[in-house]
Amino acid sequence: MSEITDNSRERKKKLKELILKLHAGGGGEAVHQELLQSLSAIPYGEVVEVEQELIGEGLPEAEVLKLCDVHAAVLHGHVDMSGQKVVAEDHPVGVLRRENSELRKVTARARKILNHIEKNKGGLSDAILELREVFNSLFDVDKHYQRKEYLLFPYLEKLGITGPPKVMWGKHDEIRDLLKGSIEALRTKKIQRDELLAVVDILLKPALQGIDDMTVKEEEILLPMALDKLHEDDWHEIERQSPQFGFCLYDPPLRSLDPGAMAAATAETAPKGERIELPSGGFTAAELLAILNTLPVDMTFVDRNDKVKYFSQGAERIFQRNRAILNRDVRHCHPPASTHIVEKIIEDFKGGRENRVPFWIRLGGKFIHIEYFALRDEKGEYLGTLEVSHDVERYRQLAGERRILAYGK
Repeated sequence: MSEITDNSRERKKKLKELILKLHAGGGGEAVHQELLQSLSAIPYGEVVEVEQELIGEGLPEAEVLKLCDVHAAVLHGHVDMSGQKVVAEDHPVGVLRRENSELRKVTARARKILNHIEKNKGGLSDAILELREVFNSLFDVDKHYQRKEYLLFPYLEKLGITGPPKVMWGKHDEIRDLLKGSIEALRTKKIQRDELLAVVDILLKPALQGIDDMTVKEEEILLPMALDKLHEDDWHEIERQSPQFGFCLYDPPLRSLDPGAMAAATAETAPKGERIELPSGGFTAAELLAILNTLPVDMTFVDRNDKVKYFSQGAERIFQRNRAILNRDVRHCHPPASTHIVEKIIEDFKGGRENRVPFWIRLGGKFIHIEYFALRDEKGEYLGTLEVSHDVERYRQLAGERRILAYGK
């Protein structure tokens, strides 16, 4: 046992020396070679412990943040992943891993587009539109990061693991800023080729690299360590609270998050007589869910912060929705070509200039009526926007009257 302890102590000592060399300006490649020569594999728990110790010994978190990408690249592929726990796809860690897989698919697609732009001198408009769509999708990573920040990190901090979460949160903020800058730059009208290539190097490529690097840090260090440290009850609570933050590019098969099951559980566990009371009446959660899903319209609610918070799940949905859009910025839920319309509606609703706006379109054999409503409280304060979509084709075909009972649509 003492030999194992000594080995661990020596590995951590050596790893700390290597990180401090990076801090002192040592070249990444030189340190990488020294790491390969000195250490065959480093258990993921020791990597976290060394980072925590360095911060505890006075290395500023800002410095650790600057070094994070460098020493992560040095360690990549040399962290001992043996012995880590295996979890099902519907476990919170399984969901995070699947989201990482989907993120890597999108970053790979983005790099393919960038490669095409750099090698071809033709028109840029189609490529820019595609990049807008891709980077809008990538901003979904914000929900992935928020679930870590507000659900996973607090449990680690209760166990005294404070340094790594702070450093990782700082990297989240860097990536979010790069993505916001990329999206804003790609929205610039008539961007010239030289300007675009500059944006690619300054914003787009660093954003893509940051996302990919974070998936490695999670899967090689954070998630295995969290599985070792957290209790099953902790994971259950993380799973229970996850829907309020939404999911990233993926709708997980979480049984406990099934809407019908949730409503039924609420109705069964609530004290008898407990209801959602409104000025004109009330109902249980199960009754409310049935009402919302029985109405012959699609409804989507966007809150005052422009985040999608709810969508109805009727039997005949017109526009498909899944839980991956929850907590997503509504601007990122529409094609880039129509983003300016969405922004105009929100601006006018928030400014009190308008309260509703209708559209109607042909979609296959359907005639779809879409209307947006500004939601306000009794003082007129803006609460959010409700989108209501309805196939009205059958109503347009009605003639005369029906006064005799006849079942059917």
